[in-house]
Amino acid sequence: MTVKAIGVLLGSMLMLGGCVQQQVTGKEDLLSAAGFIPKPANTPQLVAQLNHLPPHKFVQTTHNGQPIWLYADPTICSCLYAGNAHAYDTYRHEVFEKHLANEQEETAQMNADAAMDWGMWGPWAPYSGF
Repeated sequence: MTVKAIGVLLGSMLMLGGCVQQQVTGKEDLLSAAGFIPKPANTPQLVAQLNHLPPHKFVQTTHNGQPIWLYADPTICSCLYAGNAHAYDTYRHEVFEKHLANEQEETAQMNADAAMDWGMWGPWAPYSGF
């Protein structure tokens, strides 16, 4: 493998890692806005417990007879987000609204692209179908 190929591969891996981190960070912003409380894993015992939970996934448990939702983040904040049923419902609603807004934006962009007069750009060789 050439040095250039290795560089391209490493660059791609870094970009993908950055995208994943951005997604997780965005999720954590939504968690906080919905009412989840971050609890830092600041002792070896808490870190061990955090590492026993599935990372970046919700887990439901009960505390004092009430449902509690947990979201473990061992990579970005090394913390555990905890929220009640209302916080979880609010989070799910916000995710739905964000997804809907993204779809509406994509549809508007596709409609704008379809209305564009692409003929003024001339032939699209080798794409003779255009």
